[in-house]
Amino acid sequence: MPLPRLPFDLDLLRTLVAIVDNGSFTRAARRMGLTQSTVSLQIKRLEDGLGQRLFDRDGRDVRLTPEGEILLNYARQILRLGSEARSRIMEPDVTGVVRLGTPEDFATTHLAEILARFARSHPQVALEVNCDYTVNLIDDFSKGHYDLILFKREPQGPGGGIQVWREVLDWAASPRLLLTEHDKVPLVLAPAPDVYRKRALSALDVAQRLWRIVYTSPSLAGLQAAVQAGLGVTVLPTEMVPAGLISVSTRLHLPKLPDTEIVLYRAPGSLSPAAELLALTIVASLEQHRCASR
Repeated sequence: MPLPRLPFDLDLLRTLVAIVDNGSFTRAARRMGLTQSTVSLQIKRLEDGLGQRLFDRDGRDVRLTPEGEILLNYARQILRLGSEARSRIMEPDVTGVVRLGTPEDFATTHLAEILARFARSHPQVALEVNCDYTVNLIDDFSKGHYDLILFKREPQGPGGGIQVWREVLDWAASPRLLLTEHDKVPLVLAPAPDVYRKRALSALDVAQRLWRIVYTSPSLAGLQAAVQAGLGVTVLPTEMVPAGLISVSTRLHLPKLPDTEIVLYRAPGSLSPAAELLALTIVASLEQHRCASR
């Protein structure tokens, strides 16, 4: 007895993901280079094949049904595995060493899964990843120590590079921290020349808020442990504030912090095929993640 055919194919699943990531049928069609009627037809084929509605359409508002939410989770996994299979089969000869420098917090939050997928897809490529402060990454990059670096800078700062992420910063502390808006702000920060440290001190000075540094550590885990214990206030991207910490910007009337952006730099000249492939993978993966989080 033949196995029943699946009621969808990769193109239909890709359209489903594109609609969710871009927030509408129209934007998904534009992004995929299709007409809106084609996108609508593909979703109808998907719904007819499954016998389930996948979207609740209310004017311009497009929301997934419970069945759509279930399928979306599987669709992302199926497309990821399909991409890995394509890479393994169509790019089997990519070899070499790729040296990547990145800030620690960005690596642990956003890069770990991307690098793991890349390693599975390209087992003959040896990744050498080093986490460091931005100023050190740039210095070592200028000396030829890296093929690629990710680093933090002012939004739309000079120097080229490819913007891959934008960080919205906030003041975070433990609910156990006993502090009023009139007290000196106790700070838990990384040592100079950390970008967040510079942002925090500059913003407080401009706002004429008194501050004191109570704890310094080069380790992200060490900083978060100190803040969790109630020692003071730190600066974190809003998406990286862990459970147990809260924003204290409003309660303590702390000044707004300017955003930072994460930029990808490529070594001058021609990159090796392995480094070129990793650069493209990082940019594409982070772009997809940005769309999905909107």
